[in-house]
Amino acid sequence: MTARPDLYAAALDCAASRAREWLESLLDRPIPPSEDADNVLARLGGPLPEGPTEPAEVVEMLADGVEPGLMAMPSGRFFGWVIGGTLPAALGADWLVSSWDQNSGMRYATPGTVAAEEAAAAWLVELLGLPSEADVGFVTGGTMANFTGLAAGRQQVLGDAGWDLDQHGLSGAPRVRVLVGAERHITVDLALRYLGLGAPQVVPADDQGRIRLDALADALAAGSGPTIVCLQAGNLHSGAFDPIGQAAALAHERHAWVHVDGAFGLWAAASPRLRHQLDGYHAADSWATDAHKTLNVPYDCGIVVVARPRALRDAMGSTASYLVRSEGPGDPIDKVPELSRRARGVPVWAALRSLGRSGVADLVDRLASHAGALAEGIAAIDGAEVLNDVVFTQVSATFGDDARTREVTARLLADGTAWMSGSRWRDRDVLRVSVSNWSTDATDVAASVAAVRRAAR
Repeated sequence: MTARPDLYAAALDCAASRAREWLESLLDRPIPPSEDADNVLARLGGPLPEGPTEPAEVVEMLADGVEPGLMAMPSGRFFGWVIGGTLPAALGADWLVSSWDQNSGMRYATPGTVAAEEAAAAWLVELLGLPSEADVGFVTGGTMANFTGLAAGRQQVLGDAGWDLDQHGLSGAPRVRVLVGAERHITVDLALRYLGLGAPQVVPADDQGRIRLDALADALAAGSGPTIVCLQAGNLHSGAFDPIGQAAALAHERHAWVHVDGAFGLWAAASPRLRHQLDGYHAADSWATDAHKTLNVPYDCGIVVVARPRALRDAMGSTASYLVRSEGPGDPIDKVPELSRRARGVPVWAALRSLGRSGVADLVDRLASHAGALAEGIAAIDGAEVLNDVVFTQVSATFGDDARTREVTARLLADGTAWMSGSRWRDRDVLRVSVSNWSTDATDVAASVAAVRRAAR
C-alpha cells in the first residue's frame, strides 16, 4: 500500500460522513449504548486478517462496529459524572491536530502548533484572572493536571527545606505532609500516590463539602516541615467551593504550597456573576482544570497553571543533546510529563477564539442556570429532596431511603431519555446531576425532569 493522497481522501470522507450521522443522532437518540462491550468485541475482534484492507473500508467497519456501543455523552441530556460536549470549532480544530500529526513538545520543531498553544495559554491566564507570569501546561486530564501542579509543589517545598530532590530522590527526604479536605476528588489522592507522597492528612469539611477553615488552621499548627495544601473549586456532589483565599492565607503563613483542584469549577472565574465563589483563588500557587469539562473541547485536555515557573520546570523539564531548544518562553516539554504529545492546546485556542470572553461567561452561566432549573424541577417531584445548595453546576437528590433512590436511578437509566449517575454523599445514596454540555437547552432540561418524574412514580 503506497501513501496515495486519494487513500486519505476516501478515509476522511467516510469519517466525516459517519461523524455527521453521529452528531445528528444526538438530538433524539437514547443515551445508553444499545450493546455491551462483549457484543462489540465479537464484531471487531477475532484473528488479525492476513492481508491489508482499504482505509475507507476500515473506517466504515469501525463505525458500524462501534456505534451500537457508544453512549450519547455529547447529548444535551447527558448529566453523568462531569463530562462536557464538544464545541464545533474545537472539534474542527481537533481534526486538524490529528491531520497535522505534530509532536508538539518543542518550539523549534513545531512552531505552528506550539504558538497556537501559547496564545491559548495567554488567553486562559487572562480569562481566569491568574498571574500573568504563570506557566501553563496542556496535559491529558484532571488527574495529570493535579499530578503536575503537585509535582511542582513537591519540588518547591523540598527545595525550601534544603533537600535536593533531583539528586537524592525521596529516600531520606523530609516528610512532605499534604493537607486535603474530606471531600477532595479521588484524583488528588491518586496524584499523591504517583508522586510517592503517600496518603494525605484529611481535614474535616462542612455539610456542603467545603474545607473548614478552623480545622485547617488547627492542622497547620499541629505540624511542621514541608507542607502542601490542596483546595477545591467545585465539589463533585454539591458544586461548592472551598474558601480558597482565606485557606491560602492560612497556608502561606506556614510557608505551604497551595494547589487548587478546579477540574470544572475553576471556570467560574470567567463569569462576573459567579467568580465571587472563588474569592482569593489567584493567591494559590498552582491550579488544575479540565478543558473537556466546562469549556467543552474534545478529549483529552487537562490544563495545569503554575504561578512559579521555576518550580514547574525543575519538576518536569528534561535535557538531551538531540532535543533542539529555542529561545523564548520555554518549550512545552518543560511544563508537562510527556515528551511525546499531541497539540491538545490547539482545540482550546479554537474554543476560546470562537466564544470570546463574553461567550465563555455566557456558557458558564448557562450551565449553572440549567443546574438550577433541574434542581427546581426535581425538587417538585413528590418524594424528592435536593440535598445541596445549588451554587454551580451540580445537583444531588434523594427519593426517600437509599433503596428507593437506587430504584429511581435504575429506572431513569433504563428509560434512556437522560443520564444522571448514581453516587453516595453525606451517607446517603443520591442521584447526581452534572451539567457540563454547551448544547443543553431548556428543552433538554424539561425532557430530563420529565424522565426523572416517570422514574419516581
